[in-house]
Amino acid sequence: MPRTGPGSAAKKTLLWLGVIFAALALLLGGGSMWSNASWTPKLALDLEGGTQMILAPEVQGGDSEITTEQLDQAVEIIRQRVDGSGVSEAEISTQSNRNVVVSLPGVPDPETRELIQASANMEFRPVLAGGGGQGAAVTDPTPAEQLPTPSAEPTDASDTNWISPELQTQFETTDCLNPDTIANAEQAPADQPMVACEPGTAGKYILGPVEVPGVDISTASFGMAQGNNGVSTNQWAVNIEFNGEGTDKFRSVTERLFAFPQGDPRNQFAIVLDGQIISAPTVNAVITDGKPQITGNFTQESSEALSEQLKYGALPISFEIQSEQQVSATLGSDQLKMGIIAGLIGLALVAVYSLFQYRALGFVTIASLVVAGLLSYLAIAILGWSHNYRLSLAGVAGLIVAIGQTADSFIVYFERIRDELRDGRGLVSAVDNGWKRAKRTVLASKAVNILAAVVLYFVAVGNVRGFAFTLGLTAIADLIVVFMFTHPTMVLLARTKFFGDGHRFSGLDPSKLGAVPLYRGAGRLRNPSDVPAARGKNKGAAKEAERRMTIAERRLAEKQESMAGSGRSSEKDGE
Repeated sequence: MPRTGPGSAAKKTLLWLGVIFAALALLLGGGSMWSNASWTPKLALDLEGGTQMILAPEVQGGDSEITTEQLDQAVEIIRQRVDGSGVSEAEISTQSNRNVVVSLPGVPDPETRELIQASANMEFRPVLAGGGGQGAAVTDPTPAEQLPTPSAEPTDASDTNWISPELQTQFETTDCLNPDTIANAEQAPADQPMVACEPGTAGKYILGPVEVPGVDISTASFGMAQGNNGVSTNQWAVNIEFNGEGTDKFRSVTERLFAFPQGDPRNQFAIVLDGQIISAPTVNAVITDGKPQITGNFTQESSEALSEQLKYGALPISFEIQSEQQVSATLGSDQLKMGIIAGLIGLALVAVYSLFQYRALGFVTIASLVVAGLLSYLAIAILGWSHNYRLSLAGVAGLIVAIGQTADSFIVYFERIRDELRDGRGLVSAVDNGWKRAKRTVLASKAVNILAAVVLYFVAVGNVRGFAFTLGLTAIADLIVVFMFTHPTMVLLARTKFFGDGHRFSGLDPSKLGAVPLYRGAGRLRNPSDVPAARGKNKGAAKEAERRMTIAERRLAEKQESMAGSGRSSEKDGE
């Protein structure tokens, strides 16, 4: 029969930990070979340097001044755009209450640059004509005199009477395949129709007036679409949630558009950002709860990008880059080196203390810290590749602080084992019972650490968020290491001769811990006549045992001793 004891379970746990490390290493190695991943973590602006851009915001229309509230909102939305997929450690601030200064680590890619510059004025307009694949300009446009003229005033935003001969000519002559057309797209007045392109699909549309402004969007997210029965369809989707006013408007829009048959362009509505269509879905049902879902040929990346545009697109300010320059690292490699040295010194001090206090058991602490460090390093490197996480000096400080917090978990566990040994248990039993008591303390401690890190991350900005992120990440790594490495290792070591017999250099010698025969724990004393008197080297251990007795145990021991003394007096009187 296969062995299923504690030792076998401990070996399986260590094997699973090895599988986790192998999977992380293979993931990072594959990313470095076939993508832009790196075995070294990405560094933030204060350690690597980067690009500084000064943005001049402009309220659309240009006839009003920008308020302080709008500028603060612009800073927050740009920060959310840049950090939307992770903590990129960007520095975003205002300058002279007029401009926005954006400092990014490294050199920003074109997508990031466009995202920062993009106006946040988003609109929902109904489609009047056009469609995907019609982006090319007509080589022989219809003569103006042959174009139909509106027969009456438009009655709603989906009325084709909005299409004038001039608008039809503009539609035919607009070349949506030309990058310059996309780059120079202009936003039309909200109460007027417009011609717009949909980049990426070669789509070209005639759109009616604005029916739902982007400011009515409460939030947006992405995920797997679900059917009517709640089962996932394995297709990526974008979920929008409107506020109360937007819910009423969008219900009226979908009631009208749903009445048009599928295939009719008027069954669609377009989401317009900066004069460009970012999506033009059809209406498959009347949306009454203000929570529409957009489905289609989405990938995870495209659905995430659309949701980010929808979520952070509700700000009627556009930005123009006034200046751009490269900036050097504000702290640089010397400070990074000093931070690493400080971490190594802290690690060395913890190692020296562990060896002094726990003898050979201290090597378990050192090995656990090494495993936790490797796990945190791989996680940071992978997050830098997948979520653009960048390590700042504040993040390095979080890693240094985590050394002490991680060692604290091992100390709690080891002291629980020692307490069990003082109660007279064998090492195997002491490890099992000590773990039951220690893991509750460790879980409570790490829950507090993670909660503090989460709160700090959401209420702080800038580098402080990097500190909170690494603090929370290392707390999770600590839990994994304690449960999957430290405890299984102790289970196996307890069954070895060196630790099991309580070698004096093992750190678990019962005679050094006060587990003398006179003291059995919980204030219970053996009859002195049953055991030899403590002498020589056991005197110090007896004092240690007496010192660790609780008040109740001392009172019980004194009562037993008093009763034993009374018994001896009675015997003498009888004689």
